[in-house]
Amino acid sequence: MALYIVEADCISCGDCEPVCPTNSISEGAVVFKIDKKTCTECEGDFDVPQCVKVCPIDNCILPLEA
Repeated sequence: MALYIVEADCISCGDCEPVCPTNSISEGAVVFKIDKKTCTECEGDFDVPQCVKVCPIDNCILPLEA
């Protein structure tokens, strides 16, 4: 499982990048992005995804559907 950032909603605040335990979040050309290959949704590290927890925009970071 992985998460993704809704580009239209992201304000590029950068709050999500430093809290990611797998270093899956990086700054893209316009907004931040999540590497779906390495994102674990913080499973095994935290009870809730840390990026979602710190993001100031509701529903900006969502689960990637298979």
